[in-house]
Formats: sequence, structure tokens, C-alpha cells
Amino acid sequence: MRRTWGSLGAGAALLLALALVAAFAPWIAPAAPETQDLSRRLEGPGRENLLGRDDLGRDVLSRLIWGGRISLAAGLIVVALSATIGALLGAAAAYAGGLSDLALVALLDLFLSFPGILLAIALVAVLGPRLSNLILALCLIGWVPYARLARGAVLRLARLESFEAARSLGAGAPRLVCRHLIPGLTGPILVQAALGLGGVILSEAGLSFLGLGVPPPAPSWGSMLRSGAQNLLDAPHLTVVPAAAIVLAVLGANLLGEGLRRRLDPAGTAGSP
Repeated sequence: MRRTWGSLGAGAALLLALALVAAFAPWIAPAAPETQDLSRRLEGPGRENLLGRDDLGRDVLSRLIWGGRISLAAGLIVVALSATIGALLGAAAAYAGGLSDLALVALLDLFLSFPGILLAIALVAVLGPRLSNLILALCLIGWVPYARLARGAVLRLARLESFEAARSLGAGAPRLVCRHLIPGLTGPILVQAALGLGGVILSEAGLSFLGLGVPPPAPSWGSMLRSGAQNLLDAPHLTVVPAAAIVLAVLGANLLGEGLRRRLDPAGTAGSP
């Protein structure tokens, strides 16, 4: 029990701290993230600039704080949309059965037959590097695991004796859904969403690293990693700093997801194939 609460609390605290820093960026960032000073380019960490300056003389700490707004916001939006869409589609198809369920299974198999990140890269490359297009591309591949999870959970819940008894006593669809299906779906979906947040943050960083994220000069952790990699030998802090932020965010999401899994989904249905 202590380990469960420890993991849950540590993950929630870490993500909350990162979110609060990003939310209060206008008040705590030392400088504007786009302000350049070419005379001080590639300056190392010091008393005036705690994390140094990048290849255009911009304050790395300010860009890191502002970049968290884009990286974390994109992750939360994608997870929220993907979980909602996927859970609704999967649950509705499983509950209806018949052709609806077969159509969803075929669609899921189609999406799973292609590497998801390649679909996202292709979509963003066609639509253009914008935050809205990045979110759309990640949602396009992100709803699939939630749909599979919701479908499997509904099929499992529909076989329970309590569900069969309620239906045999004349309970209507609204009562069956609200009293039997939704409570059984909530835990696994929340666990999957927490675990999926880390993957979405990594995907956003990967797309931004490839130049398919938010266009410059707006900062994101992935774009900072991209520019820092070009000066890895001269200024390694430009790569280490955004990489550390990504690692902390993913670690927080994984700790939160593991804690929620032990609390809400002891059967381990979330994340299972």
C-alpha cells in the first residue's frame, strides 16, 4: 500500500510541479524566450544565466520553461481527446455488437498494421508543421489503444452475472451503461491515459526533433533538443537540459500510471494487448 501511494504521489507531484512552472512562465521566466544576443551565443551556465544560452544567444532556462507549455499542453490535449474518442468508439461498438463491432475490429487492425509514428510523420508533413496539426496527427494514432481497451472491458463486463441479472430484470440501456459499464471502464481508461501521457510527450518531442513540431522561434523541448544536438560538442548543456525535462515528464507520467494501476486497475487490464 505504501509503495502504491508513494508511486502515485511522486508521479502526481512531479507532473504538477512541471505543469505549474509552465503555467506561470510569464512571471518566473528570466527573459522572453525569443530574445537574442548573438554576442553571448553558446555561453555556458553561470550566475546570470543559470542554464546558459543557445546558438542564438537566447536564455535556455526561459526557453525551457516556455517550452513546457507546448510539450505538456500537447500531451494533455492529445491524451484527453484520444481517451474520449477511443473509449466511446470501443465501448459503443462492443455494446452494440454485430456489424459495428466487426467494423471497429477491422479498423483497429488497419491502424495497427502500420507504424503509428510513421502515420503521424506523414500527416504532419502533408498538413504542415503547426501545433494543431501535430495534435491532430497524434490523436489519429492515439485513440486506437483506448478503443481496444474499452472494447475488451465492455465485453468482459457484459459477461458478469451482475450485468446479466440486471438485464434480465428489465434494466434499460442507460441504467446498464451508467451503473455497470462506466464504473468498470473508468479505472482502466485512467490508467491507460496516465501511462499514455509519457508516450505522447515522447512522440511530440520526436516530431519536433524532426522539424515537424511548432515552427520556430516558439520553443518546445523537442525543438530545443534538435538545435542543441547541432552543438553537442561545443555546448552539451543545450542537449542535456531539454532531455532532462523530457525524462522527468515521462518518469512522472509512468509513476502516476503505475500508482493508478495498483489503485484502480488491480487486474492489470490497462495496457494489456
